[in-house]
Amino acid sequence: MMNTSISRRSAQLARLALMLAVALVLAGCTRGMSDLRAWVAQEKARKGSPIPPLPVIKTFETFKYDDQDRRDPFSPSTTELQNSSANSGPRPDANRAREPLEMFALDSLKMVGSVGVGPQMEVLIKDPGGVIHRVHVGEYMGQNYGHITAISEDHVDLVELVSNGNGGWMERPASIALGEQ
Repeated sequence: MMNTSISRRSAQLARLALMLAVALVLAGCTRGMSDLRAWVAQEKARKGSPIPPLPVIKTFETFKYDDQDRRDPFSPSTTELQNSSANSGPRPDANRAREPLEMFALDSLKMVGSVGVGPQMEVLIKDPGGVIHRVHVGEYMGQNYGHITAISEDHVDLVELVSNGNGGWMERPASIALGEQ
């Protein structure tokens, strides 16, 4: 019986302590609003910087285009198409089998060394997967039909074929140096 009265008394003390704690927290929340109100009033009283005036809107002269029935000035004429470089100049060989290094962008390939001397020289090229390939003059690498034209101990020279934007192709020199990247 003594044990139950002690547990009831401790429960009552716990409730009393909890109510006292809640009352103190609520009293702390409502006290001290005067400094906040003073700060808000001070900020409202401050003058802001002046707003800059709106820019003057320029009026543009209108133009009426009456040549809708004529040729589009942005598309090539039939004579331009006949004389364009799309029908002449370098072209990639569509019948040639693609080589392993042609699946990688040229800037992702790295020259790591060379083997041999003179015309039998080979260059060691590392692809992004870490595989090292031996390449020779005349082989291809890079995604722009890069044809290897010269090999030296410290670099490889290529000629890439890139689109000229008019349906044709143009040659662009490129190289990979030893230890680049």
